[in-house]
Amino acid sequence: MTNSQTLHLDRGQGRIAYDVTGEGPLVVCIPGMGDLRSTFRHLVPALAGQGYRVATFDLRGHGDSDAGFTAYDDVAAAADAVALVEHLGAGPAVLVGSSMGAGAAVYAAAERPELVAGLALLGPFVRNPPMGRAKLTLIRAATAAMLVRPWGPAMWRLYYTSLFPTRKDAEFQQHRAEVLASLRRPGRWAAFRATARTSHDPVAARLGEVHVPAVAVMGTKDPDFSDPAAEARFIEQALGARTVLVDGAGHYPQAEFPDATTPAVVELAARAFARA
Repeated sequence: MTNSQTLHLDRGQGRIAYDVTGEGPLVVCIPGMGDLRSTFRHLVPALAGQGYRVATFDLRGHGDSDAGFTAYDDVAAAADAVALVEHLGAGPAVLVGSSMGAGAAVYAAAERPELVAGLALLGPFVRNPPMGRAKLTLIRAATAAMLVRPWGPAMWRLYYTSLFPTRKDAEFQQHRAEVLASLRRPGRWAAFRATARTSHDPVAARLGEVHVPAVAVMGTKDPDFSDPAAEARFIEQALGARTVLVDGAGHYPQAEFPDATTPAVVELAARAFARA
C-alpha cells in the first residue's frame, strides 16, 4: 500500500487538490459543500485494505483546492471527478459522493458512463428537497442571510455540528477546526457561498440515464431531509439503488457511523468491479 500525499490537478481556472492511497481498481471520493476530503478518513483505509486505489479530492474553493473558479456546482464537481479519473488513467472507477458530492457522482455517471463502474451515495442530494415554492424561497433567503459575514463562519460551525446528531468520532474536533480554517482563507468564503447556491435540478434531470450498480446510505436523523426514509425510497426507485438507513446517523454517516457505512461501500465496490 502506498502512502497518500496532497497532489494537484490543473483544471484551467485553478487546481483541484487530491490524494491517492492504495493500489488496485480506482475509487474516487467526492465530499460535500463546506466539508473536506478528510470526511472519508475512515473509508479510505478500509477500501485500500480491500485492494482498491482510493483518490479523494477537495471541492473547488474548499480545503487545498483553489478558489478562482467561475462555477462551484454539481456539474463542475462532476467534471472535476471525471478529469481526475482520466488523469489517473484507471477507469472505470467507482465514485463515492457525500451530500452534493453524490449529485456530482450521479451527473458524472450520466455524462461519462464509460468511466463510472458504480456509485456509493452518502447523505445524497440528487434533487432539490421536495417542498413548496414558498417554503423553498424562504429557506434560500434564510440560508443567504446566515452565510453573510461576519457571522457566517460561526453559523456554519453550529450547523455543521448539528449534522452529527448522535455521536462524534475522536477526530471530529480537529476535522471541524480544519473545515473552518479552510473557509477563512482568502477567497474561500465567497466560493462557499457560491457553492451554497447550487441547484440539483441538472442532476435530477439525468437520473434516468444512470444504469450502474448503486448504493445510497442515509441517516435516519439527517436534518437536511424532512423524511430521510422517503428520500432513500426515491433514490432506490430512480437509480435502482440498494438503500441503507443508518439508525441515528445524520448527514455524514461515513464519519459518524463508519461501522455501518463502510461495509455498504465496500460491498458496492466489489459488485461494481465484478460487473465492469
